[in-house]
Amino acid sequence: MSPAPTVTLRPLEAGDSERLRGWRNQPEIARWMYSDHVIGPEEHARWFAGALADPRRRYWVIEADGAPVGLANLYDLAPEHGRASWAYYVAEASVRGKGVGAAVEFQVIEQVFGPLGLNKLWCEVLVDNAGVVRLHESFGFQREARMREHVRKEGQAVDVVGLGLLAAGWAVQRPASLARLLKHGFEFPEL
Repeated sequence: MSPAPTVTLRPLEAGDSERLRGWRNQPEIARWMYSDHVIGPEEHARWFAGALADPRRRYWVIEADGAPVGLANLYDLAPEHGRASWAYYVAEASVRGKGVGAAVEFQVIEQVFGPLGLNKLWCEVLVDNAGVVRLHESFGFQREARMREHVRKEGQAVDVVGLGLLAAGWAVQRPASLARLLKHGFEFPEL
């Protein structure tokens, strides 16, 4: 078995813009997003400027062994309500299936319930993305909603699963999640 990659999250920078647009326009990434049209330079520039300026959003570039491989983000960050929503994608096919998503999930959850001091983390997943739903559930997320015909993908209405994780649930789930990642060779030196 090959060693697990070192997975880190670094804050989004202005120089990441075109890389993100390229990733987001990959069919295998767009497939799981709410919108699936090709994103042009102007639309992306507007989104990117907003991403960097909005205090209710936080973005990290996912790096595996020092190379950029994807994006993780918090949105609808609402400290006044003790919650945030989140999403991520691993864009580089060479690291998919190597546990990078699980390592990212652990680190984002740690940020949310640690330094940010929030009480709830929420995510929405297209119903057909069963692997990601299972991954979230393995970290203690619980299904809280099924939003019927919530988005249109290629002209067809698609259901979305809403999952939530509470700080108290994470306190119970964290030891098992950390042990599973450590067993697979991931390291978290900041712990």
